[in-house]
Amino acid sequence: MARFSRIEVALKMKETGMIPVFFHKDLEVCKEVVRACYKGGVRVFEFVNRGDFAHEVFEALLKWSAKECPDLILGIGSVIDAGTTSLYLQLGANFVVSPILNAEMAKVCNRRKVAWSPGCGSLTEISYAEELGAEVVKIFPGEQVGGPEFVSAVKGPFPWSSIMPTGGVKPEEENLKKWFKAGVHCVGMGSQLISKEMIESGKFDELSSKVKQALEIIKSIRKYNAY
Repeated sequence: MARFSRIEVALKMKETGMIPVFFHKDLEVCKEVVRACYKGGVRVFEFVNRGDFAHEVFEALLKWSAKECPDLILGIGSVIDAGTTSLYLQLGANFVVSPILNAEMAKVCNRRKVAWSPGCGSLTEISYAEELGAEVVKIFPGEQVGGPEFVSAVKGPFPWSSIMPTGGVKPEEENLKKWFKAGVHCVGMGSQLISKEMIESGKFDELSSKVKQALEIIKSIRKYNAY
């Protein structure tokens, strides 16, 4: 059962502004990455459902993080069907993110009152996702869908929409400023934040610093530009 409600998830996504997106088959590597991100200030983390036995790694990581990073909201991403959604909810996922919009997934999450963020690429899909109960809608792939300009265009007729882009987001001031100026709720960041080289070299202190810097940039952008 999820430890955090869908409202808590949406609010914390907004508060911190950035969600790391990561997968590795080695549980110990995952622990180091999560610990480093948590140390840097992250409070919402998306583990990705990729590779064989990903659910086993997630289960162990969730149990570990509940003790070692008690304020961390750990969820699952890259889920595309209702069956897999049910599996991860049974394991305790606090939110579910998908690269697509699948109405059956919404039904499963809504029955448990668990946050669900589907991937959308048009205004019609965003509207339908919200009709199905999505509080925060993911746009994916963010850059290819239209980037910050797409978000800005959507926010015109849909000012109430809470949008989270993944893909094309970088931990750099110029890039982040464009996204937050466009009106995003938060951003998802994968390899641009957690590089393969960083993992292979075990530079987890460097990752903590990079995360902290990115969060400070987001905080500064919001403070001085009222985005």
